[in-house]
Amino acid sequence: MKILTAPRMERCIGCHSCSLACSRLVHKRLSWENSGIRVRSSGGLSSGFIAIRCLACDPASCVPACPTGCLQQRKGGGIKVKKSLCIQCGDCVEACPVGAIGQDRAGDIHVCIQCGLCVEFCPHDCLEMGSTAKQDMGAEI
Repeated sequence: MKILTAPRMERCIGCHSCSLACSRLVHKRLSWENSGIRVRSSGGLSSGFIAIRCLACDPASCVPACPTGCLQQRKGGGIKVKKSLCIQCGDCVEACPVGAIGQDRAGDIHVCIQCGLCVEFCPHDCLEMGSTAKQDMGAEI
């Protein structure tokens, strides 16, 4: 299974191209608030940026926190989202240990689904789709 990684964040200039691409291509809206990947300062202008995204936990702590089954565990890590089941309670947002699930003003949740569409929009090649450790070891997922 492939997951989104951010191995070269030292190159990031904070342009949010990845966030806007995710918002537009995946969520069909154009707003940083509606993105599965969010870029934040790592502590000041001179200290760089971090990419807040789903780390493809296995097991994902957000899945059992969801009372409706909106979030489902993917084999090999990460989650699938069934937005039609979401009641906008925010329990998954609270359960995520890395703050990767965002909730917009309307209550909709946004999380990286490991699609990789954002990668090609990063002008400084900070992001890539990498394989999970299970794949690297040759184990079946």
